[in-house]
Amino acid sequence: MEMNVLKRYVSPEMLELFADKNRALVWRRIWVALARAQREAGLDLPEAAIAAMEANLASINLKRVEELERDLRHDVMAHIHHFAEVAPEAKPYLHLGATSCDITDNADLILAREALRLLHGKLRTLLFHLRALALEHRDLPCLGYTHLQAAQPTTMGKRFCLYLADFLSDFLLVTDTWESLPLKGLKGATGTQASYLALFDGDWRKVLQMENRFLHALGFSNATPVVGQTYPRKMDKELGDILAGIAVSAGKMSRDFRMLQAFGEVAEPFGSKQVGSSAMPFKRNPMKMERVTSLSRYMLNLLRGLEDTAAEQFLERTLDDSALRRLTLPMGFFMADAVLRLCIVTAAGAQVRKEVIARRFKAQAPFLVIETLLMEWVKRGGDRQEGHEVLRQEAMKAHAAVEAGKPNPLFKNLLRRGGFPFTAAELRGLTRPKALVGLAPQQARSFIKAAVDPWLEGFTPGSEDVAV
Repeated sequence: MEMNVLKRYVSPEMLELFADKNRALVWRRIWVALARAQREAGLDLPEAAIAAMEANLASINLKRVEELERDLRHDVMAHIHHFAEVAPEAKPYLHLGATSCDITDNADLILAREALRLLHGKLRTLLFHLRALALEHRDLPCLGYTHLQAAQPTTMGKRFCLYLADFLSDFLLVTDTWESLPLKGLKGATGTQASYLALFDGDWRKVLQMENRFLHALGFSNATPVVGQTYPRKMDKELGDILAGIAVSAGKMSRDFRMLQAFGEVAEPFGSKQVGSSAMPFKRNPMKMERVTSLSRYMLNLLRGLEDTAAEQFLERTLDDSALRRLTLPMGFFMADAVLRLCIVTAAGAQVRKEVIARRFKAQAPFLVIETLLMEWVKRGGDRQEGHEVLRQEAMKAHAAVEAGKPNPLFKNLLRRGGFPFTAAELRGLTRPKALVGLAPQQARSFIKAAVDPWLEGFTPGSEDVAV
């Protein structure tokens, strides 16, 4: 995908993280950490060689790397040659004992952890704004929907808690993974560490010391204990599952918001100069949430390839994973970043149209108490089957009137029927909105207090780049 297309959706910090130059810089940090760990574990490796590497970490000419790779047909070797060109004192010691995946796999995990950190911040910001929406509207009655048909009422705040709960689940997974993600470590060509053992003349303690110092230098506390040449590609699949979870949460929220905007109950932010349609000036389309639906769908289809790749790594490794991973992992993080940005700006600026919600509620409210009326009819001495038929007939007539744009006539028509055992005041009491929402307000408050607030204590969102 072209970079200017990605800039349309993805934050600058996420794009910069996976940019070619930053990846090359991470590779060089790994080579420095490897050399220093080897020296500290007792290998005769000159300090001047390491100092030369450190002094030239950022001396990266990607065009020169491309020239070298055209001849070498090996990306890691091209970078090694270029590093040796700018730090010639280090040339004899670069990449000593390592296989390419000791560099690339560790780099991928470093980048993944940093990408998770970025997503963690965006998820926390989204939780902050959804929490505010849920609390503000926790007592606002609205129609509930099952099967896309009006059903037992809920509150807008309780509904916003549905999205809050989904994204909280994603936040907790990202938190756990970000904090516990291991490096591959230094394992060599088939995971046996044989090359490193040879460097240290068979002293396995020094090999372990080298690896521990390597991890510490890169800010990690643990390495994958058992690998082939690569870290288990099932780890990629697990990272993909986290990203897919974000896609599912964002997809659900976006579809609901689009539907509610069609109902007129909720509207996403709309700029004063924003154009909804090139042909129809009156249009106010839910373009942010439509974009989230599109990008989340793309994410889910993209990430499924990681499962097949994990299952098809023969023995200690094959190379059929390489091209797919290079495309899929960065793109998965890009798309997660993109949908979270859009969800943040929508949650932060969403408009809840109370008058529309109340009008739609009023039109449907008489239907929502029919079962209660039937039970009460029987308790007052009526026949259940006769009452059911009367209520059914009048409900069908009332539905037709509502669909024709008229006020709901159900109660008016019932009161005209002989033998109907209720007064107008009783009917009005039954349809008080706050009497129909059950424990929705309490559920919203208790969920937020118990599950969300501990993660937001003392948190204030920064100035997110959400001009999307």
